[in-house]
Amino acid sequence: MIGRARLGTLLMTLALVAQAACSTGGAEETVRVYSGRHYGEEETFKKFAEETNINVEFLFGSDAELRERIRAEGENTQADVYMTVDAGNLYLAAEEGIFQPLESDTLTDAVPESLRDPDGLWFGLGVRARTIVYNPDEVNPDELSTYEALAEPQWRGRVCMRDSSNVYTQSLVASLIAHHGYDGAVGILRGWVENDTEILGSDVLVLETVAQGGCDVGITNHYYLAQRLEEEPDFNVRPFWANQDDRGVHVNVSGAGVTANADHPELAQRLLEWLATEGQDDFTSSSHEFPANPGVPPDDLVLEEFGNDFTRDPLGAADYGSRNADAIRAMDEAGYE
Repeated sequence: MIGRARLGTLLMTLALVAQAACSTGGAEETVRVYSGRHYGEEETFKKFAEETNINVEFLFGSDAELRERIRAEGENTQADVYMTVDAGNLYLAAEEGIFQPLESDTLTDAVPESLRDPDGLWFGLGVRARTIVYNPDEVNPDELSTYEALAEPQWRGRVCMRDSSNVYTQSLVASLIAHHGYDGAVGILRGWVENDTEILGSDVLVLETVAQGGCDVGITNHYYLAQRLEEEPDFNVRPFWANQDDRGVHVNVSGAGVTANADHPELAQRLLEWLATEGQDDFTSSSHEFPANPGVPPDDLVLEEFGNDFTRDPLGAADYGSRNADAIRAMDEAGYE
């Protein structure tokens, strides 16, 4: 008899197998991508195929599902590239032996050191700033300053944030641990909790609640607001870059690496190099992420609504990614749900 956990894994695997393995088609060589990122990669891969004559086959799924599939396939994996969002997911994949190290001057020149694995196992390709957002009818931006200040009494009952199970929340808390130590981060979290911060299940819901006056201030990834402003230019939420007078706003990454058992590691590396250079604009503009490559400007909407002249926390993605388990423990200890 199959146990419940085993049955869930089996059903998940069958669901992934049943999902159509999409292809850009028309080329002789093929590289295969398992992607937990879902922001217009199809068109980006199609352009890569057109420019290089290398076909891209891709499979989308959740981060955990795809990592489990790669582990289960072992040496017979179909994945040449594993692509995902959040430094914690990339760090975990590296720890699980999913990636192989790359030696690529193209990638190290294009991707800043803080946005890649120190051993060349994975490389950030898109940057997402997790910052403060506010309702301009209720908040003067001069009142805002830092993530930490949202624990002050003036913000009691006025703040919305994401739940503790969200990877972006976990990475933000991990960065607080890196800067303030574990006990310091727990203290900040307790301040948020004691301020009756409303915990919501998605960044979109945070934005909608702020816009509707359910709370005055929230924390979200910038591109969720950019996507909403693209659809609704009068959407009543504005961004505020956090911590500009000290370390800078927390930034996270979407990124990828070549799998340890890739059948086509050279093609996989070529894809990553293209995504970090010629393909940067296509890769990031569909999601409104900031390019990881500092030589590539953000898309027009991001430049207009957010600009590109702000201080970013220089903390390495691998650094806070490695603190994910501590972040989960700290939130539990502080009663942050």
